[in-house]
Amino acid sequence: MHALSPLDFAAALWFLLAWFGFNLLIDISPLRKKTLSHAMDVHRRGWMLTMAGREVRIMDTAILSGLQQGTAFFASTALLAIGGCFALLDATDMILQVAGDLSVPVSTSRALWEVKVLGLMLIFAYSFFKFGWAYRLFNYASIVMGSVPERNERDAEIIHEIAKKAGELNVLGGRHFNRGQRALFFAIGFLGWFAGPIAFAVLTLAVLLVLLRRQFASKARSAVVSGQYPSLSPAVKSGEYTSTGSSNPFT
Repeated sequence: MHALSPLDFAAALWFLLAWFGFNLLIDISPLRKKTLSHAMDVHRRGWMLTMAGREVRIMDTAILSGLQQGTAFFASTALLAIGGCFALLDATDMILQVAGDLSVPVSTSRALWEVKVLGLMLIFAYSFFKFGWAYRLFNYASIVMGSVPERNERDAEIIHEIAKKAGELNVLGGRHFNRGQRALFFAIGFLGWFAGPIAFAVLTLAVLLVLLRRQFASKARSAVVSGQYPSLSPAVKSGEYTSTGSSNPFT
């Protein structure tokens, strides 16, 4: 570790504080209830409760399948990134030579370069574990969702409790997916270290500010929070409606 200067240590410490401090702020602190992630957790639980009242749940299974596919995509991306880091380790001398010829401001120390690449690899490994566990949680949620009885088969209380379990698994899957995605976002800040500790600290701050804005002051949060429980006015009915919601008795 003698290759790291005090400024490198300070920038790395700031990076860790920004990353894990952001996770604590979003997931544990009292301010978490004001975040976009918390608003989406409310929708996830409400989704499962609404699903329990449907007779046809094809739409719900399709949505959950889409969540699994997206999670699998990011997990594969993290694995490819880890492989890319191994390639960087094997080509350290060549990369340093090319960077020197192009006057790119990267570290000229082989040891320091390898420390940075290993740090980047650890971030990608962390994100892979998060995505992998999120995929399993979405899988568990789909199984529990499939075990929710139809309305005429069990008491409403039993159906409600099973739907709540599916909702909690869905929420947990979403949280681990978010943590894996945040790791990829902060990996962008970590890339600044290859240009020096100052660039590392500045780019980390930029990533942190973007993520804070998305959670607390983005248009997405405003849209989700304002529409959590919309007040739907009942449709004007002309004649008798069937169970499908149509006034046509043949549908």
